[in-house]
Amino acid sequence: MIVDLLNLDIKQTKMKKFINILLFVLFALFAVFQLNDPDPLHWFLIYGCVALISFIAIFKKLPKPLILVVVLGILIYSEFYVQYFFEWLQIENKSEVFGEMIYEKPYLEGTREFLGLVLAAIALMFQLKN
Repeated sequence: MIVDLLNLDIKQTKMKKFINILLFVLFALFAVFQLNDPDPLHWFLIYGCVALISFIAIFKKLPKPLILVVVLGILIYSEFYVQYFFEWLQIENKSEVFGEMIYEKPYLEGTREFLGLVLAAIALMFQLKN
């Protein structure tokens, strides 16, 4: 029974490491992709911060209050974009969000930015769970 518990703990630890590696790679790529954006710095820093936290979490546990502050900061910042998301929900052609930026439709970029912030917050909430 103790051996089974130890094996389960080892499997969970390996799964957490795998997920953190995956989150690190994804958010590092997201950060690099932001360098093409018209306003790259703060998006690079947001996604880079999530990547860094995920990278550190591969090796050691981070203080939950620190992660909570970052999550809250991201969620508060996402409030600037939530109106665009609700506007996008009301249009017929939802697939436009995956196309090019159309300056007459600022809700497209706002929705993308809102969803990116939500993904970042969810990724960090995984760290709070552990």
